[in-house]
Amino acid sequence: MKFFWVFNGAKFKQYFVILVAAIFAIGIAYAEKQNIAVFTIEAGPAAIYKVETDQKKLALTFDISWGDQQVNPILDILEEKGVKRATFFLSAEWSREHPEIVKRIDKLGYEIGSHGYKHENYSRLTEEEITVQIKTADRILQEVVGKKPNLIRTPNGDIDKRVLRIADELKYTVIQWDTDSKDWLRPGVDQIVQNVVSKAHPGDIVLLHASDSATQTHLALPSIIDQLRKKGYEFVSVTELMTDAKVKAKSID
Repeated sequence: MKFFWVFNGAKFKQYFVILVAAIFAIGIAYAEKQNIAVFTIEAGPAAIYKVETDQKKLALTFDISWGDQQVNPILDILEEKGVKRATFFLSAEWSREHPEIVKRIDKLGYEIGSHGYKHENYSRLTEEEITVQIKTADRILQEVVGKKPNLIRTPNGDIDKRVLRIADELKYTVIQWDTDSKDWLRPGVDQIVQNVVSKAHPGDIVLLHASDSATQTHLALPSIIDQLRKKGYEFVSVTELMTDAKVKAKSID
């Protein structure tokens, strides 16, 4: 009889563990269904690639790392179209060479984030080198812009856990994207427009470029703006997007 109760006690414990695990799984599924970002502090900092919102708001973001031929036409179009909010991620090395363009971006009211210092993949660097890259860019951008940026998009969007941790320690939020225009491939104006308009959604962060390699972006931008507006979208900065809605983030394995 004694063996009978020990056996069933063990079985009960086993069933209890299974039940708890099932309840936990249901909780996770519910959280996902409710579009809640469930990246805990224990999991470490995460990169933001979109926000969850029912409002038709999205952020146009432009990376710049070299050249001065494409950015002014893009700024002209944004100004002409009355797009008052966008986010530019600027290479500090480029910013130091083109302070007048940086000041124009700032004067027009567009948000400025860091695109690092030199354009190289951070995951290939040591932790010390990553820190130097971010800090050097921080110092230069503060000198040129007159204020400290708090957003960073690393060159090529290249990140790992070390980059996320170091950026967080330096008071930066890492920003990725959910819709890629692929404008740097120069696939043709119509294809760039299609890449953006067909995939854009509420809370989206759209990747575009204003470096000289992206020679078709300024040609595609008017149609992108017009078509998104026709669909009811409002253009905001990344910070405004994050402020107004729940953040959706990606952790790094």
